[in-house]
This record gives sequence, structure tokens and C-alpha cells, in this order.
Amino acid sequence: MSNLTNNINRRNFIRLTGITGAGLVIGLSAKAGGIETVENLTDAIDSYELSPFVVIEKGGKITIFNPKPEMGQGTFQSIPSLIAEELELSLNQVTIQQTGGEKKFGPGQSAGGSASVRTNYMNLRKVGASAREMLIKAASQQWNVPEADCYAEQGTIIHRPTGKKIGYGDLAEAASKLEVPKSPKLKDPKDFKLLGKSTPRPDVPLKVNGTAQFGIDASVPGMVYASIERCPVLGSKLISFDDAETKKVKGVIAVETCERIHGVYRSEGVAVIAENYWAALQGRKKLKVKWDNQGNENFNSKTYEQGLRDAAKEEGAVEHKQGDFDKAFAEAPVKLEALYETPIVSHSPIEPMNCLANWHDGDKLEIWTSTQVPGNIVNEFSKVYNVAPENLKVNTLFNGGGFGRRLYPDYVHEAVQLTKKIGKPVKTIWTREDDTQQGPFRPMTYSAMKGALDANGKAIAFQHKVIAPTLDMKKDYDKTKSNGTMTEGISEQQYEIENMKNLYVHHYLHLPLAAWRAVTSTTLAFSHECFIDEMAVAAKKDPMAFRLGMLAKESDTKNVLNKLKEVSNWDKPLPAGWGRGVAQYEFFAGLGGYVIEVSKKAAGIKIEKVFAVIDLGTVVNPDTTRGQVEGAAVMALTAAIKSGITFDKGQAVQTNFHTNQLVRINEMPKVEVHILTNGGTRIKGVGEPGLPPFAPALCNAIFAATGKRIRRLPFDINKIV
Repeated sequence: MSNLTNNINRRNFIRLTGITGAGLVIGLSAKAGGIETVENLTDAIDSYELSPFVVIEKGGKITIFNPKPEMGQGTFQSIPSLIAEELELSLNQVTIQQTGGEKKFGPGQSAGGSASVRTNYMNLRKVGASAREMLIKAASQQWNVPEADCYAEQGTIIHRPTGKKIGYGDLAEAASKLEVPKSPKLKDPKDFKLLGKSTPRPDVPLKVNGTAQFGIDASVPGMVYASIERCPVLGSKLISFDDAETKKVKGVIAVETCERIHGVYRSEGVAVIAENYWAALQGRKKLKVKWDNQGNENFNSKTYEQGLRDAAKEEGAVEHKQGDFDKAFAEAPVKLEALYETPIVSHSPIEPMNCLANWHDGDKLEIWTSTQVPGNIVNEFSKVYNVAPENLKVNTLFNGGGFGRRLYPDYVHEAVQLTKKIGKPVKTIWTREDDTQQGPFRPMTYSAMKGALDANGKAIAFQHKVIAPTLDMKKDYDKTKSNGTMTEGISEQQYEIENMKNLYVHHYLHLPLAAWRAVTSTTLAFSHECFIDEMAVAAKKDPMAFRLGMLAKESDTKNVLNKLKEVSNWDKPLPAGWGRGVAQYEFFAGLGGYVIEVSKKAAGIKIEKVFAVIDLGTVVNPDTTRGQVEGAAVMALTAAIKSGITFDKGQAVQTNFHTNQLVRINEMPKVEVHILTNGGTRIKGVGEPGLPPFAPALCNAIFAATGKRIRRLPFDINKIV
């Protein structure tokens, strides 16, 4: 969302005639430079990009629209809370409604990049504050009393001298006729009742009692099911198929082809459509399909890994340059070099990919799905399938995990194509094997590191060269250019090193690729912060002191490290056989850090303690924040010590959770989370910053305990020494 100023105008409060009579609607416009309203919502569609808003009906019902899909990260509470706080409402007084990419709600109807709160914090508070001031003014005029004598509380306006009260619903029509305050006064944070408090999340009871509707729960009368056979050798083409045996399976009604569309990656599959999912799956197993593998059957992880190592010798395109790295490195008395390697991983959300789609009345398309990007679906699908945006409805249901996977609607395309072909509502469901083996995946990423110290152990030169494909999967990538996504964060670290040259080397990969939770910072932080530790060891300095020694200026990074030093009792000696490691990482989504303590355990190590610090600037719900950091730590540990995805003969070797394992509860240490909310330089995200620094902190701790430097993920935590 664009940054909005205080230039608020009249058109943001409109009369509603289609809800329960006249009411009050509050929204945002990026183009208008403030809170923007119109007399008619249809006019707003033509002129403005409206963002989330609240509807107050004359009957008293209050609806807050949430444009950020809920996938466990807490936006079902956090986004409505921004408005409700200023509007003096508790969430049990409102109905929260998820948007579905409708144009009237504007851009930004997506959840990813830890952006939901950090890009909406002030703007949505303004929406609530403006509405509050309008309602107070309407009440003061009705009572003929000064506005200063009135205040809002729990959905009513109260006259302080007399105690008279009037509900928001009774004021909505009068308020809608008033001028919108140009600079609504926001509440002092000390007066917050919702923000910054560990308040119950309204989605939790729904998920506990089973009434929450996830995409996989969607059902409409007359729907049929589809299970799709895709070639296990990724990048292959369909030649032909024999469905004679498939059609003998009771319940099977049709066999159709459909195309998987994932950016430039396109592949055709064979869908078995049946009256129930079991029949569709059994019919799929009886298909006889011929594929043209186009040579991709020769692809394997080991060969590609060697290709990355060879590519590391290339100079690469400059991502960032300062000082004279080459000269400083060549003349330095102490030089270090290292290659760090990270694997392909799958997203593996607990709810598999699924979509229910229905073409009806000739030109109308309705979709029910778990997605992170309902707005993108409306924009993209209206063009691809030639359907008017107003005839395309997306029902955005709860997501059973996203982690970046549901940013990509390839699974939605399949359902839409099939419903159009057979003229019935079609529900597609991926199997766990589909999800594990078909991707899209986080790509392998290698990092060639160089560093130099002067005679006093001061860091004087640093280079981080990233060797990886691009997420857009373009084979004809211009190798003279860097790629900000693939070098994410490496030039944003606050360490004060005079000479730096960060580089990017493109190495093509034909597999479908995608952003994983925390995107490429998950791989780059590992190499970056482990190599900083290597420099500290070479300088014969304490790793924490070495980092702080490169942070003379005040910064959020310095604050995080100092907080980690404090909460972990960094300077307190550890028992024999223990080691302590530290790491931090800052990137577009935010900033976090860890101190991890480990102990030797036979041939392996045991994680004893985990201290996490996340810097937010401000916090909406501390309990949700702690949960997000803990969840990020689980994913980070899984990516560090479990198998990842490997390929042989063009196919993913791992198939399900028995081979693509997740960290089990008995393997997960307690994570002690500390939240910094002292303002900082900006409001930061929650869902992703807790992931990147975990693996380097762990590996740095292992080195401290064992003397073994881990430069390749994953590793066997039970076989270190």
C-alpha cells in the first residue's frame, strides 16, 4: 500500500442502501493521499484503489473487512484490531469478513512478506480514528453539546457530564453527512486496549470447534472431484494417455487434460474426475500415460550441485560495491574463503493444495480456495479466462499453512480449466505426494564467501557471492545483472566494513521454483552469519564482541545483539562440552536474532537453550508474535537437519512426510522469545524474520562446542563428531 498522508477528504464516508439501510463505510485510497470515500461505491471502483474498511449499519451491526488471508499468522485478528482500537470496539462486537480480491477493496489483498501489519499499521488506525471523530461529532450535534464533552467507548458515544449514551448504529447516517477530519487524532499507545495486548484470537474457537472453513472443506451442490496425474519427471510433456481401465472404476465420470501454470513453467496433466475423491484417486492410479521427458530424466541433485560449485568461480554481476574490496583483500594480512551450500526444500503446508471452482450462468466464475493472493487471482484470471472481474468471485477461506506456497495459484488454474470443460463444479485436491514431488520448491543456493582482517583483527573487506537460479525460472537470464531477490539482505546488514563487493551468479534450474518462508534470506543468512563467525575466530575475538565491534553507530541490529547478549547471559561461562552461538539477519521483512546453546551428546549434539529476539518497532499481539517466532524456529530447524528435497533420474526422491521429514515435538527445544517494541527505525514484520538467523546461530554454537564448522545444510544433528 502507498504511504498515506493526513490529507483526508469528505468522500470516504458513504451511504449504504444495500446492507440494512443507510450506514457508514470507511476505507482508504492510496491515490488520494489519505482516507478516501465516495458517495457511491461504484464510483470509487472507477477512481480509487480502496483498501480495507469498516461498515456500520443502522441496525447496529459492525463489519470489519480483512484483506489479508489468514494462514495461521494471526491477520484475522491483527488487521481488524488496527481499526477496532481507534474505533473503541472489542473484536467480539464486530463481524470479521474476509475479502476475495474485489476491486472495491483495492490492491494489497494478499498475505506474504510479513507485510500485513507493517504496511497498514498507521493507515488503518486512521480509518478507525476518523470514524470515531465523525461519530462523536454526530452525537454532539444531536445533543447540542460540545464535542469535547463526548467520548467513544464500546460502540457507543457517551456524554461525559450526563452519562447519556447513543450507539454507533443510531449515528451512522448522520455521521455519513459530515466532513471527514483532515488529521484524525490517534490514540496514545498507553491507552491501547487491543494493540500490544495478548488478546484472544477470534479464529481460534472456530478452529477448535471445527466450524472454521478451510479451502479443503469447501462444498457446493453437484460438485465432483478431480485427482490429477502429472509427470514425476518435472519439465516433461504429455504425449498420450489410455483411460480404458480408469473409466471402469465406479464413480469415475470423465478424464480430461489440464495445464498447470506457474509463471514460465507450464506442464500438462491428466485429470480423473469422479463423483467422490476416492474414486478419482483410484481411477488416476489406473491411468496409462506416455510422457516425453525431454532429457530431464537425466537431472540429479549431485550434478546440479557440482554445477553450482563450478559457477562459483565466475566473477558474477555486482549487487553492491563500496570501497575497494579487491585491493583490500589482496593486501590484507589475514584472508578467509569458504563455500556454503543449502538444499532444495518443499513448503509442505499441512493442508494440501486444493480448489473448488464453478463456471455458471455462462460467463460467471466462482472459486473457493485457500490462497494467500485473492487479489492476484482476480486480476490474473479475469485476463487469462476472459471473464469480467465483476463476474469473478473468490471465496477466500482459512489457509492450513502457506509459507509462500499459496502465493502461486497453479492449483487454482487446474480447477478452473476442468470446471469449464465439464460444466460442473470441480474440486481438485493434491495428494501429499503431489505436494512433495511437484513443487514449486525453494531452490538450492550456494554462497562463496571472502573476508579479510587487518593485523589487529579488524574486518576490512567482505564479499558475499550468491550462486543460484532465479525464482522467475527464466533460462535466458542476463548474467550481467544481479537479482535483488536472490541476493536478499546481503548488502543490508549494518556491519560497518569499509570494503565490500557482493555478487550474483545465475545458474539455471528447470524445476518450478517459489519463494519459501523468508524467501532467500533463509539460505543467505546461514552463510553470511556463519562466515562472520569464521572471521571472529580468525580475529581471535568473541563472536558477540566481534559483531558489536563492527556496529559503532546506533542501529536496530545493535539493539538486537545487545538484547541477545543480555537475555542469554552471554558472558557467563558454560558447562564443559557446551557451546554458544549467535546470529542476526535483517532484510525487507524485518529483523531477528538468536543465541543458541548446545551440548555434546555422544556423536551428536543436543540443543539446550534457544533465546530469540525480534525487533518490531511496535507489536499488535505479543502472544501471536511469540507463536510466529517459535514456528519460524521449527521450520528453520527442519530445513537445517532434515533431508530437504533431492533429485535422481529427474524425479524428487522424497515422497511424503516419512522421507521429507519435519521436526518432531520431542526434537524441538523451548524457544524463549523477547520482543523489542521501542520504536526502532520502522515497523517490521513478524512471520519471517524469526527464521533466517536460526540455522547460523545453531551452527555457530556447534562450532563453539565441537570445533567443527558446518558449511552445508542439511546435516545430521546426531552425527557431528
